[in-house]
Amino acid sequence: MVNFSRQLGIWKGLLKRRSLSPAVAAASNGARCFTTMEGQRPTIVHKRSLDILHDPWFNKGTAFSMTERDRLHLRGLLPPNVMTSEQQILRFMADLKRLERTARDGPTDPYNVAKWRILNRLHDRNETMYYKVLMENIEEYAPIVYTPTVGLVCQKYSGLFRRPRGMYFSAEDRGEMMSMVYNWPAEQVDMIVVTDGSRILGLGDLGVQGIGIAIGKLDLYVAAAGINPQRVLPVMIDVGTNNEALLKDPMYLGLQQHRLDGDEYVSVIDEFMQAVFTRWPNVIVQFEDFQSKWAFKLLQRYRNVYRMFNDDVQGTAGVALAGLLGAVRAQGRPMIDFPKMKIVVAGAGSAGIGVLNAARKTMARMLGDTEVAFESARSQFWVVDANGLITEGREYIDPDARPFARKVNETERQGLTEGASLADVVRKVKPDVLLGLSAVGGLFSKEVLEALKDSTSTRPAIFPMSNPTRNAECTPKEAFSIVGENIIFGSGSPFNNVDLGNGRVGHCNQANNMFLFPGIGLGTLLSGSKVISDGMLQASAECLAAYMTEEEVLQGIIYPSISRIRDITTEVAVAVIKEAIVEDLAEGHREIDAGELQKLSEDEIRTFVTNNMWRPQYPTLIYKQD
Repeated sequence: MVNFSRQLGIWKGLLKRRSLSPAVAAASNGARCFTTMEGQRPTIVHKRSLDILHDPWFNKGTAFSMTERDRLHLRGLLPPNVMTSEQQILRFMADLKRLERTARDGPTDPYNVAKWRILNRLHDRNETMYYKVLMENIEEYAPIVYTPTVGLVCQKYSGLFRRPRGMYFSAEDRGEMMSMVYNWPAEQVDMIVVTDGSRILGLGDLGVQGIGIAIGKLDLYVAAAGINPQRVLPVMIDVGTNNEALLKDPMYLGLQQHRLDGDEYVSVIDEFMQAVFTRWPNVIVQFEDFQSKWAFKLLQRYRNVYRMFNDDVQGTAGVALAGLLGAVRAQGRPMIDFPKMKIVVAGAGSAGIGVLNAARKTMARMLGDTEVAFESARSQFWVVDANGLITEGREYIDPDARPFARKVNETERQGLTEGASLADVVRKVKPDVLLGLSAVGGLFSKEVLEALKDSTSTRPAIFPMSNPTRNAECTPKEAFSIVGENIIFGSGSPFNNVDLGNGRVGHCNQANNMFLFPGIGLGTLLSGSKVISDGMLQASAECLAAYMTEEEVLQGIIYPSISRIRDITTEVAVAVIKEAIVEDLAEGHREIDAGELQKLSEDEIRTFVTNNMWRPQYPTLIYKQD
């Protein structure tokens, strides 16, 4: 596992890396060359003429060269002027700006959903161009294809559905899934994002409409991590819905029956996992937006058997941990002070408990990684759920939350009782960090934020991390105006910075899972590790925490701009691969076997990563008859 001294090494290495250009950094260690970069190999196709133009995987539109038009029987099917991809994008962007407002289906169709509709149409026609547009405008369009807009899209998905994308496995398919996976046309799949639609963001049970979140996540795997879009697969497992409105909606596309539960539910998930890993043994499966009831159980059931992880539990935990470590740095304190931080957490669902477990393990490791240290770290957290402060005096405590229940005598000494309100807990504890993962918009009320003004920290941190935007526990404007200007602020959804006057800026950091999950997936894929270990996840979080310079952190900037997502993902993937090597989990990828991978320097690993990242460039297409 990554220890504290290695963590310091990561920070120093990243600072050195960022002071050099990529070319200089690679040349400084004489990095070797690798095989052809991902996406630059010629592509064999088994179709021609209109079939090619109707296939978004291979369609280039007006960018087909004249030789390709002859080779693929396209001459006369396209206007004669051959356009570059840059010209195509200029034309599309001009149309996009013109159509953004007119594409709305009436006044109830939000502006950002209109943007999503236009981008989705491009995705249906030409995947390469779609990802080129997304990558070149990632700051503008990441909030459209991912949170917060994807939440609105999922709510409306039955009405927005035009063309199938991904696969649907339902309770009606039991006994058929092993054959169903062969209906997917790709011989190789590297990444699957799967959901059962039971807890989409903070919007609750959206049933089959939750596939929108799987599609959005995979868009970011392609844009940020360079996973080849022909080797990704969004999946919906439809076991019914308990959303009464959907059960009565004649337009709803999913099974109109109540959700399976218990052993019946588990048997469906088991069959799905066996099927996909039988056809694609090296695939990585990311579980997404499963209700808390199942998130931990399924993670523990599969994580040591299959190449999988749960982003809500482990990804959110990693991003939050990076923010917590960044807050220590921003307060001008040494990192060894992290175990002294007092942290109040609002929310005890899968995301909240995942963050608590990750932070506790990190504190314990800094304190010596002993049982005593692990128990000591427990005392730094106060967890508040819908029923108030969780203590051992509560009649029933969720087993996953039980390790963080406060002892009754401890709370009494602090003047608190079982079920104490969030405002009372903040008032009495005077925490260094207030962390929200409750999915309750506005939970950090004026009373709660006023109480935080008495924090014992010189620079308290406020993290309203719930998505989408309407579920954020508070806004940055509220936080800065009530608590004061000298705070650290990080949110799950994007917000604009706050103008504090006199040229001062209140920085609104986005604590977005997209800073980690693409790099975790890419690093795991390229390492060849058959499991995703705690150490690999820890390495990714510490890499993100180390990414910002000291100057940036002291300004209150603890997370990077989304515009740097490709570089961040590269660094996270490098950290994950290095940890897989340390733990002897790395088995290699393609032409690089385990032995060769172990011999690579850090710069050579970085080159290996970048060379295996797909880029949105039209490949040369060569026709071959079946």
